[in-house]
Amino acid sequence: MKISVIIPLYNKKDTVLGAINSVLNQQVLPDEIIIVNDGSTDGSEKEVELLNHPLITLIHQKNAGVSAARNKGIEVAKSEWIAFLDADDVWKLEYLREINNLEKSYPDCNILATAYILQDYLGNLKAITLNKIPFKKTTGKLTNYFQVASCSHPPLCSSAIVVKKSAILNIGGFPVGIKSGEDLLTWARLAVQNKIAYSMKELSIFILSKSHNISQKPTRLHDENDPVGDALIKLYHEIKIKSLKCYISHWYKMRVSVYFRLKNRKMVSKYAVKSLMFNPYNYKVYLFLILILLPVRVQEKIMQNY
Repeated sequence: MKISVIIPLYNKKDTVLGAINSVLNQQVLPDEIIIVNDGSTDGSEKEVELLNHPLITLIHQKNAGVSAARNKGIEVAKSEWIAFLDADDVWKLEYLREINNLEKSYPDCNILATAYILQDYLGNLKAITLNKIPFKKTTGKLTNYFQVASCSHPPLCSSAIVVKKSAILNIGGFPVGIKSGEDLLTWARLAVQNKIAYSMKELSIFILSKSHNISQKPTRLHDENDPVGDALIKLYHEIKIKSLKCYISHWYKMRVSVYFRLKNRKMVSKYAVKSLMFNPYNYKVYLFLILILLPVRVQEKIMQNY
């Protein structure tokens, strides 16, 4: 099994070496590591250059966003399989060995993935919640991706997924120009066309920024026009997968959460209505609608204990 690892890099000077070393220390090494420097301004690329490692190829481009960086890496990758790792995340030592085992056990699957661990900005670790997994063993086929994704943490993560190059090229790569949710849209497009082999072993660590704390005001930019939601609806009309409707509702619920933290009542109401149109039983949306009507002090007190 030949694997190219793609690491998009933008201003991650303090973490990129940790990500790279977690790849170089794997029990099974990849065939190449492609790092796409997306116009870093903090000297991140210099940290990579100092390694001077034969497996590493460093590519430079003007800042164009994480999707463009990943797409560039896919374009130049030489291997049949593409592994993704963000420059502030890390793999456990046996990650690629488990990926190899998945490929051997499920040869008809074009997507190979494992569970992962969340690490908050204070260093606390938490296992993700995965509900309605369709198999009882440690590994199996994730045949109900949208159902699981609608009631769990995202089962697929940008630092815990390996995809056949042909499969990612077939959907046009990652969508360029989207500020948030480009990865979730990519996994959705892949899931409707490909089978997913999944391991419940938590072999990747996804590092959360402070903005992921629901009691904090989000700092990551989001798309006001919601191209991800529009693309998911278009995908549903093309495929007509019933569980995709619940996933679209779940996406809008996440938008509700963002605007709730921004204290934007108008947008909370807008996306709450959209969410309930696709799934009127999404009870957490009703909770946000109630909370947004309360005084700000009461909202903050409740969310601190959320």
